[in-house]
Amino acid sequence: MDNKDIGKYELSAYCAVLAKEFEWANSLNSMARQASAERAWSAISRFYDNCKKQKLGKKGYPRFKKEQTHGSVEYKTSGWKLSEDRRCITFSDGFEAGTFKMWGTRDLHFYQLKQIKRVRVVRRADGYYVQFCIDQERLEKREPTAHNIGIDVGLNHFYTDSDGNTVANPRHLRKSEKSLKRLQRRLSRTKKGSKNRVKARNKVGRKHLKVSRQRRDFAVKTARCVVQSNDLVAYEDLKVRNMVSQHVGRVPRLEATGEPVRVRNRHLAKSISDAAWTQFRSWVEYFGKIFGVVTVAVPPHYTSQNCSNCGKVVKKSLSNRTHTCQHCGHTQDRDWNAARNILEKGLRTVGHTGTLIASGDIDLCAGVSEAGRSPETPPLKPSRGKRKPKK
Repeated sequence: MDNKDIGKYELSAYCAVLAKEFEWANSLNSMARQASAERAWSAISRFYDNCKKQKLGKKGYPRFKKEQTHGSVEYKTSGWKLSEDRRCITFSDGFEAGTFKMWGTRDLHFYQLKQIKRVRVVRRADGYYVQFCIDQERLEKREPTAHNIGIDVGLNHFYTDSDGNTVANPRHLRKSEKSLKRLQRRLSRTKKGSKNRVKARNKVGRKHLKVSRQRRDFAVKTARCVVQSNDLVAYEDLKVRNMVSQHVGRVPRLEATGEPVRVRNRHLAKSISDAAWTQFRSWVEYFGKIFGVVTVAVPPHYTSQNCSNCGKVVKKSLSNRTHTCQHCGHTQDRDWNAARNILEKGLRTVGHTGTLIASGDIDLCAGVSEAGRSPETPPLKPSRGKRKPKK
């Protein structure tokens, strides 16, 4: 904001200057100050990249976190210490926070202390949590099923696969809207700066936190089930951000038909966000790498319009939920037809590129280390070989 042309290393060195200027910054652990500078530079560099790429909508200008709802501190290898039974953690920086007992089901005895790279203390609406960033490889074995699947996500059903099976859309936010409105009305009636307002705000935050946890739990369990029961999972490479964003003079593309769908976005933006398609896709890619399952993201163009039987284009609107081909007479559910097209595109992609977007070739998830591989599991080689020099 005040200093231009400041890079990552200058920002890290500036932490020592701030420590001499502010007493509370001097009380913080030196590595914690560096971690805070790294997170600040991550937000700044992301903003610069979005500006250079001319990303549509907001570019993500860095903002200060609200201490009352999103306060956090991150330590590296110093400033904290675990007890012998791994049930208590002690913070030894200048704030003298002391020793805290940890509640949870994770057994920290399973990991060595040298594997713990960072410790983060975060504040949520229902209390404080400690997160451990651990360098540990995770590979799980599974029996091959000799079955491939294509997935078409939607709003009527959370997804429809190429076999015709559907999973109901849970609609967590929609089910909690009544109680959320009641809590938000109570919050608006309280006096600013009063203790009752703090209590009311905390109740609203707890309710939103519960909804987000329900959504994440559903995405994790559904993605794990999909990956474990198939050898290949194909899904659409949707740009969900463009589907829910509001742009003046631009109609969002809600269907991959090649032409914009003339539907006002304000009617579907909340439902699309509540479905959490991006979160589901991230967990599918993560579990694909864990279980060694190929996950392929295919272009979404014409997946709903093409006939899965003859391949001809059959144009239809969003309100038309049944696919009826005038060329071959094939009749099928719209989403089922799209899922079959997605699977066909996924098989073509894998067959021509040698599993280009396979989960083992690209590091799709953070937290899965390549350093701790056992001798029985050699590192995967990229599918594309080196180009031979011209004579």
